[in-house]
Amino acid sequence: MEYLPVEVIGNIFSRLGAARDIVIASSTCRKWREAWKNHLHTLTFNSNDWPVFHELTRSRLEIIITQTIFQTNGLQTLSIIMDDVDEFSAAPVIAWLMYTRETLRQLHYNVRTTPNINILENCGRQRLEVLALAHNTITGVEPSYQKFPCLRSLSLSYVSISALDLSLFLTACPKVAVLNLVSIDIVMSDPQATMELTSNSLRDIYVEAISLDKIILEADSLEKLHLKDCTLEVFELVSKGKLKLLKIDDVSVIHLDIGESAENLEIVDVSNFTIMWSKFHHMIAKSSKLRRLRLWAVVFDDDDEAVDIEAISACFPQLSHLSLSYEIRETALHYGSEDSFQLENVVVLELGWTVISGLFSHWVAGLLERCPNLRKLVIYGVVSETKTHEECHALANFTSFIVRLMRKYLHVDVQFEYE
Repeated sequence: MEYLPVEVIGNIFSRLGAARDIVIASSTCRKWREAWKNHLHTLTFNSNDWPVFHELTRSRLEIIITQTIFQTNGLQTLSIIMDDVDEFSAAPVIAWLMYTRETLRQLHYNVRTTPNINILENCGRQRLEVLALAHNTITGVEPSYQKFPCLRSLSLSYVSISALDLSLFLTACPKVAVLNLVSIDIVMSDPQATMELTSNSLRDIYVEAISLDKIILEADSLEKLHLKDCTLEVFELVSKGKLKLLKIDDVSVIHLDIGESAENLEIVDVSNFTIMWSKFHHMIAKSSKLRRLRLWAVVFDDDDEAVDIEAISACFPQLSHLSLSYEIRETALHYGSEDSFQLENVVVLELGWTVISGLFSHWVAGLLERCPNLRKLVIYGVVSETKTHEECHALANFTSFIVRLMRKYLHVDVQFEYE
Protein backbone atom coordinates (compact mmCIF):
# COMPACT_ATOMS: atom_id res chain seq x y z
CA MET A 1 0.00 0.00 0.00
CA GLU A 2 2.91 2.39 0.59
CA TYR A 3 3.46 2.71 -3.19
CA LEU A 4 -0.17 3.42 -4.02
CA PRO A 5 -1.09 7.00 -4.99
CA VAL A 6 -2.90 8.82 -2.23
CA GLU A 7 -5.94 9.19 -4.51
CA VAL A 8 -6.23 5.38 -4.79
CA ILE A 9 -6.02 5.01 -1.02
CA GLY A 10 -8.84 7.56 -0.75
CA ASN A 11 -10.96 5.43 -3.10
CA ILE A 12 -10.24 2.34 -0.99
CA PHE A 13 -11.28 4.19 2.17
CA SER A 14 -14.47 5.28 0.41
CA ARG A 15 -15.35 1.66 -0.24
CA LEU A 16 -15.03 0.95 3.49
CA GLY A 17 -17.71 3.55 4.03
CA ALA A 18 -18.11 3.16 7.81
CA ALA A 19 -16.65 6.22 9.58
CA ARG A 20 -15.20 4.18 12.47
CA ASP A 21 -13.20 1.91 10.11
CA ILE A 22 -11.91 4.88 8.11
CA VAL A 23 -10.78 6.81 11.19
CA ILE A 24 -8.93 3.76 12.54
CA ALA A 25 -7.28 3.08 9.16
CA SER A 26 -6.30 6.73 8.66
CA SER A 27 -4.33 6.76 11.92
CA THR A 28 -1.82 4.30 10.43
CA CYS A 29 0.44 6.90 8.81
CA ARG A 30 0.61 10.44 7.46
CA LYS A 31 -0.13 9.36 3.87
CA TRP A 32 -3.32 7.58 4.93
CA ARG A 33 -4.39 10.62 6.96
CA GLU A 34 -3.95 12.73 3.84
CA ALA A 35 -6.07 10.27 1.86
CA TRP A 36 -8.82 10.56 4.47
CA LYS A 37 -8.79 14.34 4.58
CA ASN A 38 -8.39 15.17 0.88
CA HIS A 39 -9.48 12.16 -1.18
CA LEU A 40 -12.30 10.51 0.76
CA HIS A 41 -15.63 10.80 -1.09
CA THR A 42 -17.92 8.44 0.90
CA LEU A 43 -18.60 8.52 4.64
CA THR A 44 -21.21 6.61 6.66
CA PHE A 45 -22.36 6.99 10.26
CA ASN A 46 -24.74 4.13 11.06
CA SER A 47 -25.80 3.38 14.61
CA ASN A 48 -26.33 -0.28 13.64
CA ASP A 49 -22.68 -0.69 12.57
CA TRP A 50 -21.18 0.01 15.98
CA PRO A 51 -22.99 -0.73 19.29
CA VAL A 52 -20.99 2.00 21.07
CA PHE A 53 -23.08 4.59 19.20
CA HIS A 54 -25.96 3.69 21.54
CA GLU A 55 -23.80 4.10 24.66
CA LEU A 56 -22.51 7.59 23.89
CA THR A 57 -24.32 10.68 25.06
CA ARG A 58 -25.98 12.84 22.46
CA SER A 59 -23.48 15.67 22.83
CA ARG A 60 -20.50 13.30 22.61
CA LEU A 61 -21.90 11.71 19.47
CA GLU A 62 -22.48 15.13 17.90
CA ILE A 63 -18.86 16.08 18.62
CA ILE A 64 -17.48 12.85 17.08
CA ILE A 65 -19.53 13.24 13.89
CA THR A 66 -18.68 16.94 13.61
CA GLN A 67 -14.94 16.38 14.03
CA THR A 68 -14.93 13.53 11.52
CA ILE A 69 -16.87 15.38 8.81
CA PHE A 70 -14.96 18.64 9.27
CA GLN A 71 -11.63 16.91 8.64
CA THR A 72 -12.69 15.86 5.14
CA ASN A 73 -12.71 17.84 1.91
CA GLY A 74 -14.94 17.10 -1.08
CA LEU A 75 -17.34 14.48 0.34
CA GLN A 76 -19.69 13.24 -2.38
CA THR A 77 -21.74 10.66 -0.43
CA LEU A 78 -22.80 11.15 3.19
CA SER A 79 -24.96 8.71 5.15
CA ILE A 80 -26.11 9.56 8.66
CA ILE A 81 -28.40 6.76 9.85
CA MET A 82 -29.17 7.14 13.55
CA ASP A 83 -31.87 4.59 14.41
CA ASP A 84 -32.85 4.39 18.10
CA VAL A 85 -30.56 7.30 18.98
CA ASP A 86 -31.74 10.32 20.97
CA GLU A 87 -32.68 13.44 19.05
CA PHE A 88 -29.76 15.64 18.03
CA SER A 89 -29.56 19.37 18.44
CA ALA A 90 -30.43 21.17 15.23
CA ALA A 91 -27.29 23.36 15.14
CA PRO A 92 -24.62 20.65 14.58
CA VAL A 93 -26.77 18.84 12.02
CA ILE A 94 -27.21 22.05 10.04
CA ALA A 95 -23.44 22.56 10.26
CA TRP A 96 -22.81 19.06 8.77
CA LEU A 97 -25.15 19.77 5.87
CA MET A 98 -23.82 23.26 5.19
CA TYR A 99 -20.19 22.08 5.27
CA THR A 100 -20.76 19.33 2.68
CA ARG A 101 -23.54 20.81 0.51
CA GLU A 102 -21.41 22.13 -2.36
CA THR A 103 -19.74 18.80 -3.18
CA LEU A 104 -22.40 16.33 -2.02
CA ARG A 105 -24.00 14.08 -4.65
CA GLN A 106 -25.77 11.59 -2.35
CA LEU A 107 -27.35 12.15 1.09
CA HIS A 108 -28.90 9.36 3.15
CA TYR A 109 -30.37 11.09 6.17
CA ASN A 110 -32.16 9.52 9.15
CA VAL A 111 -31.66 11.95 12.01
CA ARG A 112 -34.22 13.23 14.48
CA THR A 113 -33.52 16.80 15.63
CA THR A 114 -34.89 19.26 18.16
CA PRO A 115 -36.22 21.49 16.76
CA ASN A 116 -37.01 19.93 13.37
CA ILE A 117 -34.83 21.37 10.60
CA ASN A 118 -35.84 22.15 7.04
CA ILE A 119 -33.73 19.63 5.14
CA LEU A 120 -34.86 21.02 1.77
CA GLU A 121 -33.68 24.50 2.61
CA ASN A 122 -30.23 23.21 3.54
CA CYS A 123 -29.78 20.90 0.54
CA GLY A 124 -31.64 22.64 -2.28
CA ARG A 125 -30.10 24.48 -5.24
CA GLN A 126 -27.02 22.24 -5.21
CA ARG A 127 -25.77 19.23 -7.22
CA LEU A 128 -27.45 16.55 -5.10
CA GLU A 129 -28.40 13.50 -7.22
CA VAL A 130 -29.68 11.04 -4.58
CA LEU A 131 -31.69 12.02 -1.49
CA ALA A 132 -33.03 9.48 1.03
CA LEU A 133 -34.88 10.91 4.04
CA ALA A 134 -36.35 9.01 6.99
CA HIS A 135 -38.20 9.99 10.17
CA ASN A 136 -38.50 13.65 9.26
CA THR A 137 -41.19 16.24 8.74
CA ILE A 138 -41.36 18.28 5.55
CA THR A 139 -43.49 21.43 5.47
CA GLY A 140 -43.84 24.57 3.40
CA VAL A 141 -42.19 23.43 0.16
CA GLU A 142 -41.35 26.35 -2.14
CA PRO A 143 -40.43 24.90 -5.58
CA SER A 144 -39.39 28.30 -6.92
CA TYR A 145 -36.73 28.55 -4.19
CA GLN A 146 -36.01 24.99 -2.98
CA LYS A 147 -34.99 23.54 -6.34
CA PHE A 148 -33.17 20.24 -6.84
CA PRO A 149 -32.00 20.60 -10.45
CA CYS A 150 -29.81 17.44 -10.47
CA LEU A 151 -31.82 15.09 -8.24
CA ARG A 152 -32.47 11.72 -9.91
CA SER A 153 -33.51 9.52 -6.98
CA LEU A 154 -35.78 10.48 -4.06
CA SER A 155 -36.69 8.16 -1.16
CA LEU A 156 -38.99 9.16 1.70
CA SER A 157 -39.51 6.71 4.60
CA TYR A 158 -41.61 7.45 7.69
CA VAL A 159 -41.77 11.08 6.64
CA SER A 160 -44.65 13.37 7.50
CA ILE A 161 -45.63 15.56 4.55
CA SER A 162 -48.82 17.00 3.12
CA ALA A 163 -50.13 15.83 -0.25
CA LEU A 164 -49.63 19.35 -1.60
CA ASP A 165 -46.02 19.59 -0.37
CA LEU A 166 -45.18 16.20 -1.88
CA SER A 167 -46.60 17.34 -5.20
CA LEU A 168 -44.61 20.59 -5.00
CA PHE A 169 -41.47 18.65 -4.00
CA LEU A 170 -41.71 16.59 -7.21
CA THR A 171 -42.16 19.82 -9.19
CA ALA A 172 -38.88 21.06 -7.68
CA CYS A 173 -37.09 17.95 -9.02
CA PRO A 174 -37.28 18.22 -12.84
CA LYS A 175 -34.91 15.26 -13.43
CA VAL A 176 -36.12 12.79 -10.79
CA ALA A 177 -36.36 9.29 -12.28
CA VAL A 178 -36.79 7.10 -9.18
CA LEU A 179 -39.29 7.74 -6.36
CA ASN A 180 -39.68 5.53 -3.26
CA LEU A 181 -42.43 6.27 -0.75
CA VAL A 182 -42.48 4.01 2.32
CA SER A 183 -44.86 4.44 5.28
CA ILE A 184 -45.13 8.17 4.75
CA ASP A 185 -47.70 10.06 6.78
CA ILE A 186 -49.74 12.08 4.30
CA VAL A 187 -51.17 15.10 6.06
CA MET A 188 -54.50 15.93 4.45
CA SER A 189 -56.21 19.31 4.77
CA ASP A 190 -59.18 18.04 2.78
CA PRO A 191 -61.32 15.23 4.25
CA GLN A 192 -61.27 13.67 0.77
CA ALA A 193 -57.80 12.08 1.01
CA THR A 194 -56.59 12.53 -2.58
CA MET A 195 -52.95 12.78 -3.61
CA GLU A 196 -52.05 13.98 -7.09
CA LEU A 197 -48.46 13.61 -8.31
CA THR A 198 -47.10 14.80 -11.64
CA SER A 199 -43.66 14.23 -13.14
CA ASN A 200 -42.49 14.11 -16.75
CA SER A 201 -39.14 12.52 -15.83
CA LEU A 202 -40.28 9.78 -13.42
CA ARG A 203 -39.45 6.26 -14.63
CA ASP A 204 -39.69 4.11 -11.50
CA ILE A 205 -42.03 4.45 -8.49
CA TYR A 206 -42.30 2.23 -5.40
CA VAL A 207 -45.12 2.85 -2.91
CA GLU A 208 -45.36 0.86 0.33
CA ALA A 209 -47.63 0.96 3.39
CA ILE A 210 -49.73 3.97 2.44
CA SER A 211 -53.46 4.37 3.11
CA LEU A 212 -55.37 6.95 1.06
CA ASP A 213 -58.71 7.37 -0.63
CA LYS A 214 -57.24 8.24 -4.01
CA ILE A 215 -53.88 8.50 -5.76
CA ILE A 216 -53.61 10.04 -9.21
CA LEU A 217 -50.18 9.67 -10.78
CA GLU A 218 -49.41 11.49 -14.01
CA ALA A 219 -46.06 10.28 -15.31
CA ASP A 220 -45.60 10.13 -19.07
CA SER A 221 -42.24 8.32 -18.89
CA LEU A 222 -43.07 5.76 -16.18
CA GLU A 223 -41.61 2.29 -16.82
CA LYS A 224 -41.94 0.58 -13.41
CA LEU A 225 -44.86 0.71 -10.97
CA HIS A 226 -44.69 -1.25 -7.70
CA LEU A 227 -47.42 -1.04 -5.04
CA LYS A 228 -47.00 -2.97 -1.76
CA ASP A 229 -49.05 -3.21 1.46
CA CYS A 230 -51.26 -0.29 0.50
CA THR A 231 -54.93 0.40 1.21
CA LEU A 232 -56.52 2.56 -1.47
CA GLU A 233 -59.95 3.18 -2.87
CA VAL A 234 -58.70 4.46 -6.23
CA PHE A 235 -55.35 4.37 -8.01
CA GLU A 236 -55.15 6.00 -11.42
CA LEU A 237 -52.10 6.14 -13.67
CA VAL A 238 -52.02 8.66 -16.51
CA SER A 239 -49.11 7.82 -18.79
CA LYS A 240 -48.07 7.50 -22.43
CA GLY A 241 -47.73 3.74 -22.64
CA LYS A 242 -44.07 3.28 -21.61
CA LEU A 243 -44.88 1.09 -18.59
CA LYS A 244 -42.86 -2.16 -18.69
CA LEU A 245 -43.29 -3.56 -15.17
CA LEU A 246 -46.43 -3.68 -13.01
CA LYS A 247 -46.05 -5.23 -9.56
CA ILE A 248 -48.82 -5.38 -6.96
CA ASP A 249 -48.22 -7.08 -3.61
CA ASP A 250 -50.78 -7.28 -0.80
CA VAL A 251 -52.74 -4.23 -1.91
CA SER A 252 -56.37 -3.46 -1.21
CA VAL A 253 -57.80 -1.24 -3.94
CA ILE A 254 -61.36 -0.88 -5.18
CA HIS A 255 -60.56 0.75 -8.52
CA LEU A 256 -57.21 0.26 -10.28
CA ASP A 257 -56.76 2.05 -13.59
CA ILE A 258 -53.53 2.16 -15.58
CA GLY A 259 -55.29 3.70 -18.59
CA GLU A 260 -53.51 3.21 -21.89
CA SER A 261 -50.23 2.26 -20.20
CA ALA A 262 -50.39 -1.50 -20.79
CA GLU A 263 -49.26 -1.78 -24.41
CA ASN A 264 -45.55 -2.15 -23.61
CA LEU A 265 -45.85 -4.18 -20.42
CA GLU A 266 -43.25 -6.95 -20.23
CA ILE A 267 -43.70 -8.09 -16.62
CA VAL A 268 -46.90 -8.32 -14.55
CA ASP A 269 -46.47 -9.62 -10.99
CA VAL A 270 -49.55 -9.72 -8.76
CA SER A 271 -49.60 -11.41 -5.35
CA ASN A 272 -51.88 -11.51 -2.30
CA PHE A 273 -54.51 -9.59 -4.21
CA THR A 274 -58.23 -9.89 -4.85
CA ILE A 275 -59.02 -9.65 -8.55
CA MET A 276 -62.02 -9.72 -10.82
CA TRP A 277 -60.55 -11.67 -13.72
CA SER A 278 -62.63 -10.04 -16.46
CA LYS A 279 -61.59 -6.51 -15.39
CA PHE A 280 -57.98 -7.48 -14.72
CA HIS A 281 -57.67 -9.24 -18.07
CA HIS A 282 -59.21 -6.25 -19.85
CA MET A 283 -56.64 -3.97 -18.17
CA ILE A 284 -53.62 -5.92 -19.46
CA ALA A 285 -55.11 -7.55 -22.59
CA LYS A 286 -53.23 -5.24 -24.96
CA SER A 287 -49.84 -6.22 -23.50
CA SER A 288 -48.70 -8.21 -26.53
CA LYS A 289 -45.04 -7.89 -25.41
CA LEU A 290 -45.67 -9.55 -22.04
CA ARG A 291 -42.88 -12.02 -21.17
CA ARG A 292 -43.58 -12.78 -17.51
CA LEU A 293 -46.95 -13.17 -15.82
CA ARG A 294 -47.20 -14.01 -12.11
CA LEU A 295 -50.54 -14.33 -10.33
CA TRP A 296 -49.65 -15.65 -6.88
CA ALA A 297 -51.95 -16.21 -3.90
CA VAL A 298 -54.66 -14.27 -5.69
CA VAL A 299 -58.30 -14.47 -4.66
CA PHE A 300 -61.11 -14.14 -7.15
CA ASP A 301 -63.92 -11.71 -6.44
CA ASP A 302 -66.39 -14.25 -7.84
CA ASP A 303 -66.24 -17.89 -6.73
CA ASP A 304 -67.00 -19.05 -10.28
CA GLU A 305 -64.05 -17.17 -11.79
CA ALA A 306 -60.63 -18.57 -12.70
CA VAL A 307 -57.65 -17.51 -14.78
CA ASP A 308 -58.55 -17.98 -18.43
CA ILE A 309 -55.52 -19.84 -19.83
CA GLU A 310 -56.86 -19.65 -23.37
CA ALA A 311 -57.13 -15.85 -23.12
CA ILE A 312 -53.54 -15.72 -21.83
CA SER A 313 -52.39 -17.76 -24.83
CA ALA A 314 -54.21 -15.49 -27.27
CA CYS A 315 -53.18 -12.13 -25.79
CA PHE A 316 -49.57 -12.80 -24.77
CA PRO A 317 -47.80 -14.67 -27.59
CA GLN A 318 -44.31 -13.80 -26.22
CA LEU A 319 -45.01 -15.15 -22.72
CA SER A 320 -42.04 -17.24 -21.52
CA HIS A 321 -42.52 -17.37 -17.73
CA LEU A 322 -45.91 -18.20 -16.20
CA SER A 323 -46.48 -18.41 -12.43
CA LEU A 324 -49.90 -19.27 -10.99
CA SER A 325 -51.10 -19.95 -7.45
CA TYR A 326 -54.74 -19.73 -6.37
CA GLU A 327 -57.49 -21.94 -5.01
CA ILE A 328 -58.28 -24.50 -7.68
CA ARG A 329 -61.93 -25.18 -8.48
CA GLU A 330 -63.59 -27.26 -11.18
CA THR A 331 -63.83 -24.19 -13.44
CA ALA A 332 -60.03 -24.01 -13.60
CA LEU A 333 -59.88 -27.38 -15.37
CA HIS A 334 -61.96 -26.48 -18.43
CA TYR A 335 -59.29 -26.03 -21.09
CA GLY A 336 -61.37 -26.86 -24.14
CA SER A 337 -60.23 -29.33 -26.79
CA GLU A 338 -56.61 -30.48 -26.91
CA ASP A 339 -55.72 -28.51 -30.03
CA SER A 340 -57.67 -25.32 -29.24
CA PHE A 341 -54.63 -23.39 -27.92
CA GLN A 342 -51.07 -23.77 -26.65
CA LEU A 343 -48.57 -21.67 -24.71
CA GLU A 344 -45.88 -22.07 -27.35
CA ASN A 345 -43.14 -19.91 -25.78
CA VAL A 346 -43.56 -20.74 -22.10
CA VAL A 347 -40.28 -22.31 -20.95
CA VAL A 348 -40.68 -21.84 -17.17
CA LEU A 349 -43.89 -22.79 -15.36
CA GLU A 350 -44.35 -22.18 -11.63
CA LEU A 351 -47.44 -23.55 -9.91
CA GLY A 352 -48.44 -23.36 -6.26
CA TRP A 353 -51.10 -24.77 -3.98
CA THR A 354 -52.66 -23.61 -0.75
CA VAL A 355 -54.55 -26.88 -0.22
CA ILE A 356 -53.29 -30.05 -1.87
CA SER A 357 -56.01 -31.98 -3.69
CA GLY A 358 -56.70 -34.12 -6.71
CA LEU A 359 -57.86 -31.01 -8.58
CA PHE A 360 -54.38 -29.53 -8.27
CA SER A 361 -52.83 -32.65 -9.82
CA HIS A 362 -55.15 -32.53 -12.82
CA TRP A 363 -54.57 -28.77 -13.16
CA VAL A 364 -50.80 -29.35 -13.36
CA ALA A 365 -51.26 -32.08 -15.96
CA GLY A 366 -53.54 -29.89 -18.08
CA LEU A 367 -51.10 -26.98 -18.07
CA LEU A 368 -48.17 -29.23 -18.99
CA GLU A 369 -50.05 -30.36 -22.08
CA ARG A 370 -50.39 -26.72 -23.13
CA CYS A 371 -46.65 -25.95 -22.88
CA PRO A 372 -44.92 -27.98 -25.62
CA ASN A 373 -41.56 -26.21 -25.22
CA LEU A 374 -41.41 -26.22 -21.42
CA ARG A 375 -37.94 -26.61 -19.89
CA LYS A 376 -38.57 -26.10 -16.19
CA LEU A 377 -41.47 -26.84 -13.83
CA VAL A 378 -41.43 -25.63 -10.22
CA ILE A 379 -44.09 -26.79 -7.76
CA TYR A 380 -44.61 -24.67 -4.62
CA GLY A 381 -46.60 -25.99 -1.69
CA VAL A 382 -47.42 -25.42 1.96
CA VAL A 383 -46.98 -28.36 4.32
CA SER A 384 -48.34 -27.86 7.83
CA GLU A 385 -46.22 -28.85 10.83
CA THR A 386 -49.05 -30.94 12.26
CA LYS A 387 -50.00 -33.25 9.43
CA THR A 388 -53.18 -35.29 9.58
CA HIS A 389 -53.43 -38.74 8.02
CA GLU A 390 -55.52 -37.25 5.20
CA GLU A 391 -52.88 -34.62 4.45
CA CYS A 392 -50.10 -37.20 4.34
CA HIS A 393 -52.21 -39.39 2.08
CA ALA A 394 -52.96 -36.47 -0.28
CA LEU A 395 -49.27 -35.50 -0.47
CA ALA A 396 -48.28 -39.11 -1.17
CA ASN A 397 -50.87 -39.39 -3.94
CA PHE A 398 -49.68 -36.13 -5.49
CA THR A 399 -46.03 -37.28 -5.39
CA SER A 400 -46.92 -40.57 -7.09
CA PHE A 401 -48.99 -38.73 -9.69
CA ILE A 402 -46.14 -36.35 -10.54
CA VAL A 403 -43.65 -39.22 -10.83
CA ARG A 404 -45.92 -40.97 -13.34
CA LEU A 405 -46.75 -37.74 -15.17
CA MET A 406 -43.14 -36.60 -15.65
CA ARG A 407 -42.22 -39.85 -17.41
CA LYS A 408 -43.95 -38.21 -20.39
CA TYR A 409 -41.81 -35.05 -20.01
CA LEU A 410 -38.26 -36.28 -19.47
CA HIS A 411 -36.86 -33.07 -21.03
CA VAL A 412 -38.45 -30.92 -18.29
CA ASP A 413 -36.47 -30.06 -15.14
CA VAL A 414 -38.80 -30.52 -12.14
CA GLN A 415 -38.23 -28.79 -8.79
CA PHE A 416 -40.25 -28.73 -5.57
CA GLU A 417 -40.30 -25.88 -3.05
CA TYR A 418 -42.22 -26.63 0.17
CA GLU A 419 -42.66 -24.45 3.22
